[in-house]
Amino acid sequence: MKDIIHVSKENYLKAILEVEAEGRQVYPATLAHWLEVSAPAVTMALKRLKRDGYVEVGADGVVCLTSAGREMAYRTALRHHLIERMLSEIFGMEWYEIHEEAERLEHVVSPAFEERLKQKLGEGGSCPHGNSVLPEAPSERKKRGELPLSEAQDGHRYIVVSMQERDSRLLHFLHGLGIGPECSLRVMSHNYDQTVSIELSAGVSILGRPAAEAIWVREEV
Repeated sequence: MKDIIHVSKENYLKAILEVEAEGRQVYPATLAHWLEVSAPAVTMALKRLKRDGYVEVGADGVVCLTSAGREMAYRTALRHHLIERMLSEIFGMEWYEIHEEAERLEHVVSPAFEERLKQKLGEGGSCPHGNSVLPEAPSERKKRGELPLSEAQDGHRYIVVSMQERDSRLLHFLHGLGIGPECSLRVMSHNYDQTVSIELSAGVSILGRPAAEAIWVREEV
């Protein structure tokens, strides 16, 4: 039971850190959605995290990390990043398979092995999904000419830069359509029902808005 509680704590803290890194405020409902848990489970978890000094919850319901919570969250996010790179670069696992494996392994890696991974891979770089250790705010990404596929222009060609990785089902879905890191696509149309029609080397596909928002692209030169 202790291990289960510990894993849950790390997952909550990492999720809070990732939401903050995207430039958004964190509410209990956000955590319930991201972690796919019930509202009562989030309430209980936040009470424990607040009691242990990892989070603070404002009168408006906004959840913030304390310095201790931020440190633990970043350590977990870094381990996840290093493990994903290890699974891809050393063991050759496919990009759409490694997130769930890294979710499991990030909680059991020893400090000594973590140091070996840092020495071998470095703490920077991108994971196989194109992401850094922490997500960047959309405003910063747009300054570099990146944008969500949902905002791409009709008739233009784009290269996939990265994709949101917290939903493994989405990753497998995109792989099945032939969408992956560095793939080329053309935006055909933004449709009335908020879907996006795209042309890939494998043919034409239609993506719903949540999937299109999870894919970041840059215009193909």
